[in-house]
Amino acid sequence: MDIKPLEAYDACVKALDEFVHDAGFSDVVIGLSGGLDSSVVATMACDALGNTHVHGFMLPGPFSSSSSVTDARYLAQNLNLNVKTISITLPYENIKGVYHKACDQAMGEIASQNTQARLRMIFLMAVANDHNWLLLNTGNKSEAQMGYSTLYGDTAGAFAPIGGLYKTDVFAVARARNQRAIENGETAPIPGSVLTKAPSAELSKDQVDEQALGMPYEDLDRILIGHFEYGKSAKELAKDERDLVKVDNVITRARSFAFKRAAEPPFPDTQFYTSQA
Repeated sequence: MDIKPLEAYDACVKALDEFVHDAGFSDVVIGLSGGLDSSVVATMACDALGNTHVHGFMLPGPFSSSSSVTDARYLAQNLNLNVKTISITLPYENIKGVYHKACDQAMGEIASQNTQARLRMIFLMAVANDHNWLLLNTGNKSEAQMGYSTLYGDTAGAFAPIGGLYKTDVFAVARARNQRAIENGETAPIPGSVLTKAPSAELSKDQVDEQALGMPYEDLDRILIGHFEYGKSAKELAKDERDLVKVDNVITRARSFAFKRAAEPPFPDTQFYTSQA
């Protein structure tokens, strides 16, 4: 059974509103990458709190594409959201230089990617501290399950509005929110290009998330949802013997990253999937 996109969207908005105000905050801050997840979270935050209480920051780095910066600006324009830019490129290069000098070797690829993610959170947390704003996390459940996130980087934030949604769910709620706006005679908040481009963390050259994860999100979520939401075994989910290896690998990897999920922030306590498939 699939989620009902608009119901899921509204549940996330309501949970976000309640969490922020119960915590004693009026304003939130969010990093805008030009990607799907941050676009949906920013839209939810504006719906929950009003755009004057949502503060967006673009944090481009050495591998950020010009199209992502443009998409983030279009989103901000559609939401009438005030956005500022802080580049992480210079501090990132400085850290790499210090690391090389101290360790007598260049920083490795994984460390390099994680350093960029953590730098973004350093700036966002500094802004949050200075203004008494609450930092929102933009992670989704697919990537959290697979450990495709950076500890103390992507996992930072007080609340994850879409933390209970798998990536295919996020696409569904984004399209549903846009359609609601169109039906109401309003501007669709999430740019169409955000919904059609290949998701990428943009932490290395030509990075594509689905390649890093080993399969399209549609296939990944079929396995994750089937196993973790409906309790199906790998054999029940596999299409054939060859597919069984792939399914086993996904489930094994997901279970191995329980320690990372323990560091993820809370997310809407809503059961989007029933106990019956």
